[in-house]
Amino acid sequence: MNKSVKTVLLVVGLGLLGYGIYTLVAPEAAVSIGELSIEAQDNTNSYITIALGIVALALGFLGGKK
Repeated sequence: MNKSVKTVLLVVGLGLLGYGIYTLVAPEAAVSIGELSIEAQDNTNSYITIALGIVALALGFLGGKK
């Protein structure tokens, strides 16, 4: 595998992993009325993003070694 392709895979993998972790931690919607605060979160897309980031990192590190 070409060195530039490996570098792109590593950068994309790190970006996807960081974005997935951010969306996992940050609340999606919040409603605040006086002292009452309600937060809702749907994490299914963030798990998929994290998995794609891990796959891209693995391909960047292990791709093309013989």
